[in-house]
Amino acid sequence: MPEIDRAAKTAANRRAAPARRSDPGTRDETLKSEEDAMHNHEQKTEHKSFTKPEEIRSFPNGQAEILNVGGAEVGRLVFKPGWRWSNDVKPLAKTSSCEAPHFQYHVSGRLAIRMDDGTEFVAGPGDITSLPKGHDAWVVGDEPVVVVDWFGASNYARRT
Repeated sequence: MPEIDRAAKTAANRRAAPARRSDPGTRDETLKSEEDAMHNHEQKTEHKSFTKPEEIRSFPNGQAEILNVGGAEVGRLVFKPGWRWSNDVKPLAKTSSCEAPHFQYHVSGRLAIRMDDGTEFVAGPGDITSLPKGHDAWVVGDEPVVVVDWFGASNYARRT
């Protein structure tokens, strides 16, 4: 019994102990400032679906379906087999490579990505990619590519 009592007292003391202050520049302080930034805007309950997008931007071999939710635009990008950014979106963007940064969840299909620095990889279902500006991309194979883009959809394939 004394072992159980000691363990219970130790656990109670941990719960009752005052929170430690982080030293400036520590990871705890960084996480706290990121948390504060996330909570600085008024969030409201919203429920939307890509089955009824608020905007559709069509381009050869694909489209961007846009929802405004949580104070931001989220896009579902659908690329048909044969789609390539440098062939199908570049004429709209009027830039040498895609200048939209992306933070994407890959739902289906396989998407090859080549960064301007030469880095190249293929993303598939279940993958998450963070892409800075400066890249090309194309569909690999015969299956359409579907990605959900939380960062980069606001101006993607917008006609200038």
